[in-house]
Amino acid sequence: MKYRVDIATANKAKSDLSTFIDGKDNRLLNKVGAFASLFSLDLSRFKEPVLVLKTEEPGSKQVLAFQQDRIESVCFDMIHHLINDCIVMGAEPLAVQDLIVCGKMDPGIVKRVVSACAAACQAQGCVLTGGETTEQPDVVPSGTYILGSSIVGIVERSRIIDGSKIRAGDVVIGVGSSGLHTNGYTLIRDLLARNERLAEKCVGQITFLDAVLEPHRCYYQSLKGLFEAESLRGLAHITGGGVKENLNRILPANVDAEIDLSAYRVPEIFSVIKQESRLSDDDMLHTFNMGVGLIAVCSPDLASDVLGHLNDSSESAYVVGSIVKGTGRVRCKDTLRYPGA
Repeated sequence: MKYRVDIATANKAKSDLSTFIDGKDNRLLNKVGAFASLFSLDLSRFKEPVLVLKTEEPGSKQVLAFQQDRIESVCFDMIHHLINDCIVMGAEPLAVQDLIVCGKMDPGIVKRVVSACAAACQAQGCVLTGGETTEQPDVVPSGTYILGSSIVGIVERSRIIDGSKIRAGDVVIGVGSSGLHTNGYTLIRDLLARNERLAEKCVGQITFLDAVLEPHRCYYQSLKGLFEAESLRGLAHITGGGVKENLNRILPANVDAEIDLSAYRVPEIFSVIKQESRLSDDDMLHTFNMGVGLIAVCSPDLASDVLGHLNDSSESAYVVGSIVKGTGRVRCKDTLRYPGA
């Protein structure tokens, strides 16, 4: 037979995953192997609870990460990206389910994936409840793994952060990224393929390869105190499409966000990428976060408090613009200033 799924190996691998999930959080009421996960939800602290749902995958960064045996790293990428998309609504992350699709199952790799996903969830106060691991030799080539995950979060309806309260005169704060996060990796892999020496090129104190594989930063621990204080009017996770195609998703129809690109603290890795790719600034901004992984919008009277809280939480946070009257667009002025330029 050309294609054959080894059911015994798959079952053994899945049973071993209980080590990373069973008994780790008392909100999870059953064990690995059940048809679905039972999660105990305490609603006593909510008047009008709203569930926040999202599904995510780490894109083509997972190809590079698996090639370089950085499996745990890309799992943290995926979970952090997922949680960020949930928390920008003001939500508390509750439970995550993972998905692993492969052509031929290697139990050791599956264990590494689930262990890393569970650790990433636990660090943010949520729980990996299980998910699906499937071997599909007629769909996915042997040696290839495709990862995905979904999250459930919760927020009090009156505390949802969706941008609807943004007003002209508000302050736009940029929060630093840890690098590329999980966008632009088709380009990165092409650059590495075209220049064999690029991987070892120095970027500050690390190599180019280490810089582009730096895990996606998770902002939940730094933001949750601001949720409790109701200090924020809008949050945007800056991913594919850059600031223009992410910040506009939360703007009311009667305002624009005016972003001062000269205020950006651009990390050195983006200077190297621009030099190697010869992309225009517009293309760089459209492909990458350029050092700002999250945008927070707040009233001017709370801006100093928000900045102080974020910087005290080990974030690099600074003003990058303001909200003005408009039509729901993001307008950029001035130009990016690259390190060493």
